Amino acid sequence: MKLGIPRRAVAAVTSGVLGLFVVALVGGCNSTSGLQADNGPAASSVDLAPALSHLHGLHMTAGGTLVAGTHTGLFAIDPATGVTSRVGDSEDDFMGLTGVAGSDTLYSSGHPGRSSSAPNPLGLRASVDGGQTWTDKSLVGQVDFHALAADRDILVGFDGTTGLRVSSDGGVTWSPGAALAARSLATTATGVWAITEIGLERSTDSARSFSPVPDAPSLVMIAAAEQALWGLDENGYAWHSLDGTSWQQSSYVGPAEALTAIDNTTAYAATNETLRLLS
Repeated sequence: MKLGIPRRAVAAVTSGVLGLFVVALVGGCNSTSGLQADNGPAASSVDLAPALSHLHGLHMTAGGTLVAGTHTGLFAIDPATGVTSRVGDSEDDFMGLTGVAGSDTLYSSGHPGRSSSAPNPLGLRASVDGGQTWTDKSLVGQVDFHALAADRDILVGFDGTTGLRVSSDGGVTWSPGAALAARSLATTATGVWAITEIGLERSTDSARSFSPVPDAPSLVMIAAAEQALWGLDENGYAWHSLDGTSWQQSSYVGPAEALTAIDNTTAYAATNETLRLLS
């Protein structure tokens, strides 16, 4: 497929910028068509011990291990206690991290750590054992994906410069997608979802083109698991939806650096110091 003329200027947006968009609690949210809003309770939380460097992604493995991509490698987080521990021996900067929901399949991108002699940037790497080991898949020395999303059929990444790239073979080969800057990406059976400068957008043609989602909350981060969509809005509230059209407001989260969806009733958001359970 060929990359068409960009619908808007593309700016490089790192995942670290997302935390700047989630601000302190303000007054109540207004209801609009397709939204159900209220002043929900604060999400339950645990402090991370020890704290992590900046987070770029969260994923729940098949065995129920919550893993976080950071500036200095991959770490497991105990949701009950907040205790953190290193996964594998990589010290690389995981600028992008995603996984196939309910599986040990992970994808990452970023920059080599101090102990690595790998080319910079790392391109796309994959793990099938929950992050214990990694294999180079493609674009080594060429691309640092700032946002990634995957399911069992498709892998979508924002390359930080020209727009989206799409793979249907686990990141071995790529085709150009829409020329847009995605702050956050998610995939479900009903489409590919992107947070852009104009809000939530959806693609039904494998990320070739996107259209704004009418009346969606003002989300700055999004995650998906099967049919479930979770998002965080600019005021620090969590939202969830089964179709991307009707949204239910959930817990107040506050600042967050990473988000992962478990199902339609549960998600996790985190900073480098705190893990929050959304339900």
